[in-house]
Amino acid sequence: MAQAPRLKIAIADYGHTRALKSGAVPINGVEVDFVQVVPIIGAFRRMVRDLEFDVCEMAPTTYMIARALGAPFIALPVFLMRRFHHGGFVVRPDAGIKAPKDLEGKKVGVRAYSVTTGVWTRGIFVNEYGLDSGKVTWVVDDEEHVTTLKLPPNVVHAPDGHSLQSMMKAGEIQAGFTGPAGVGRAGPPISGWDKTSQAAAAADTYPELIANIGQVEADWFRRTGVYPIHGLIVVKDEHIKRYPWLPRSLMDAFATAKQPYLDALKAGAGESPEDRRYRSFRSLMSDPLPYGMAANRASIEALVTYSLQQKLIPSRPQLDQVFVAIDP
Repeated sequence: MAQAPRLKIAIADYGHTRALKSGAVPINGVEVDFVQVVPIIGAFRRMVRDLEFDVCEMAPTTYMIARALGAPFIALPVFLMRRFHHGGFVVRPDAGIKAPKDLEGKKVGVRAYSVTTGVWTRGIFVNEYGLDSGKVTWVVDDEEHVTTLKLPPNVVHAPDGHSLQSMMKAGEIQAGFTGPAGVGRAGPPISGWDKTSQAAAAADTYPELIANIGQVEADWFRRTGVYPIHGLIVVKDEHIKRYPWLPRSLMDAFATAKQPYLDALKAGAGESPEDRRYRSFRSLMSDPLPYGMAANRASIEALVTYSLQQKLIPSRPQLDQVFVAIDP
């Protein structure tokens, strides 16, 4: 029997990956070295820039940009984080912004133009509310994961020494994303930045742009079938070619590791913000963390459309060019 490949894997700590990272659920045919990277976006950068890992979690838009530019890795339809994106976007009360269309002519803060949260929300504002994204000045205060990405002319960098949080407070920007995607942190990515930062608390003092977020998001999901994807898994092309059984082995391991977490949610266990979010989604879907192409095709197609509209990728790829077509 051929020796099992030893693969370096970087994924974040989630309830649904705990059994995998502890070794309780093995990846058949693979010897694993898990690498801990906090925050996990550091792994995204190390993968797209230096190809450091064999298997890596990555933001979907970062992946699509990198793949379009020739990156030698491909995605599995394993999505490690999910949330809706009508919420998490706040405005200054004195900015006169009552609807997404009112953002035209304004300055809006987002950590980086290609951050997946920003792509989803911009896409929703454009396609559901009629926003012309090109008439908004998008102010960023961090670097893009893919350094060769050419940004649209209406994307500008915050002045040196200024964060989105400080600019929002001063009225230099009129709206922004909460949390790590925008005004909910100050400075570059560091461990715990979305839990301990005073900026996170400051972001909560601004009103959300969209009212009745939960109901609006549920109605949108029922109408479109789109459930925003985050945190997909990429594998180096060389491993897919050399070990054609590897995608199935990885998919089976992720799916097996997820099941105890889903059972715990169903039983009411878990009180983290992620636990509560996924448990609340069970009224919309039986599995709040669906894997595979069949369950996620509408969501993948929507993100591809939004990325194309926002000039992040040059053309619409065939899905089999960017995903290994596999289901649990």
